Amino acid sequence: MLHAHDLRRGAAFMVASALLFAVMGTAVKIASTRLPETVVVFFRSSIGLLTLLPWIVGVDLRTRHTREHLVRSLAGMASMYCFFYTLAHMRLADSVLLNYSLPLFMPVVESAWLGEPFPRRLWTPILVGFLGIVVILRPGSGLVEPVALVGVASAFFAAVAQVGVRRLTRTEPVPRIVFYFAVTSTFLSAAPLPLTWRTPPAPAIWWAVIASGVAATFAQLAMTRAYAHAPAAQVGPFIYSAVVFAGILDWVFWRRLPDAFTVAGSLLVGGAGILSLRLNPAKAEVETPGPA
Repeated sequence: MLHAHDLRRGAAFMVASALLFAVMGTAVKIASTRLPETVVVFFRSSIGLLTLLPWIVGVDLRTRHTREHLVRSLAGMASMYCFFYTLAHMRLADSVLLNYSLPLFMPVVESAWLGEPFPRRLWTPILVGFLGIVVILRPGSGLVEPVALVGVASAFFAAVAQVGVRRLTRTEPVPRIVFYFAVTSTFLSAAPLPLTWRTPPAPAIWWAVIASGVAATFAQLAMTRAYAHAPAAQVGPFIYSAVVFAGILDWVFWRRLPDAFTVAGSLLVGGAGILSLRLNPAKAEVETPGPA
């Protein structure tokens, strides 16, 4: 159902989505202190699937595009594994910001995969954004730290996943796309469990893994509502408030404040991401910056 244009309401839903994504990142970081990454990914995927089920009742799930769904799901899972790894080994705000740099990779992936022309006007925000990534990674030795590069990889795979979503939306409804990703990620993430399983050792860890799946699902639903109320080019930039929420949660749980490099890099990456959304409004309509 289409909604009347309401930027204020759309922005409110997008900020709510950003807060929920930051909560998801916090929950994953807490769970990762006591559980292997494979177990955390499984809980996030399976609980997310269970949370999603009431919202897809009555949706026709038949598809003729199994291969496309699989490609999109594999890219999304790769992004999730990379993102969760950085959450376990980096500051929360840094991990979230690196993952949210995915709009910088989007035009490159679209050009390579879909054969679409690369708009010259996007060179400026992309170069500024990558400069911000370099600043976040720290000039010098930070550039060779594997965990930081894994954070950049999470954004790249997220961009591939989002381009896959864009291609699927030509023939598939959004609920079907979300459902197949949830099912695929749940079953594939279950594969390594016989070798890596560890039962959450405390109630707090149980709450963390449950919160990761629930928060991620409702974040996606809130984002969908935001796009229903206003164009993505207008409400999309509000998703970057997740970096602010992540910084606050970093302080609340781990007493970590962002340093000068993080602040400067955040301004560059966030500004570049917002500008790229503004300059590509048509494509932004189906792009959802954030964790895959």
